Amino acid sequence: MNRGAADASVPNARFLAYLLNHAQVIVSSLGKLYRTPVSTLMTVAVIAIALAFPAGLYVLLQNLQVVSGGWNGATQISLFAHMDVSDERAAEVGQQLRLMSEVESLHVLTRDEAMHEFRALSGFGEALEALEHNPLPAVLIIHPNEAHSAPAQVSILLEKLRALPEIELAQLDMQWVERLHTMMEIGERGILVIAALLALAVLLTIGNTIRLDIQGRRDEIVIVKLIGATDAFIRRPFLYTGLWYGALGGCLSWFMVEVSLGILSDPVQRLAGLYGSSFSLSNLGLATGTALLAISILLGLTGSWIAVSRHLHEIEPS
Repeated sequence: MNRGAADASVPNARFLAYLLNHAQVIVSSLGKLYRTPVSTLMTVAVIAIALAFPAGLYVLLQNLQVVSGGWNGATQISLFAHMDVSDERAAEVGQQLRLMSEVESLHVLTRDEAMHEFRALSGFGEALEALEHNPLPAVLIIHPNEAHSAPAQVSILLEKLRALPEIELAQLDMQWVERLHTMMEIGERGILVIAALLALAVLLTIGNTIRLDIQGRRDEIVIVKLIGATDAFIRRPFLYTGLWYGALGGCLSWFMVEVSLGILSDPVQRLAGLYGSSFSLSNLGLATGTALLAISILLGLTGSWIAVSRHLHEIEPS
């Protein structure tokens, strides 16, 4: 072997040794947790419960938004035509409005149909028979599509419709739409606040666990430093311990959320059936579950890094 080939093999050997050391530390960190099952399970359970709570609330909010999609579909704009607008002209206006991108569906009530519906709902059937002329105009009932059901979009659509020359009055119950979206926004922000607080609790839990581990291995750290070990070398097993805490806590959290949703699924489906709906709870999903696991691992690494960075420099050979 010539000198150039030998020089080139040195970095490769160092890199392989570096990877091998990391693999050994990963396995040994997991083995250390395995040898203390009770304390490991307690720490992992605390992490899992702290993460499962906001994750479960998030999934429930997503399901509620699916239900609210049906409520948005119930949002309607009623357009009352001028009295001199004929049923035929109202139908023509309806055909034009159906071409608008904001409109999901549109139904035209002729003057006779409006009178029939009013007679059936008002209870003044006999009094209305005494009228010589139909006092009700043609009505166009519009359901905005889901993309334009938010209060801001509905307000813009309402102003467009009010500008039509054939329309005398455009009516919408904006308070209902605004309340619905405000409740959803409050729910989203509330979950973010809860998630942030519980994430801080996870950081403190992992940080305190790693701190105790550092204190328990104080003599070992002193000896390793005496023989020339770097802080990075000493820090490595603690970081991987935090990673394992995060990974195990995330997996258990995912499992807890799925089990909780499974327990709630049948009662929710029966309740929806009583209202004539086929709604069923959706689960956490692969994308959301993977994100939960990634966040848990990141919290584990961050908590352990903070603890090691704070306490490792305090241990020096005397």
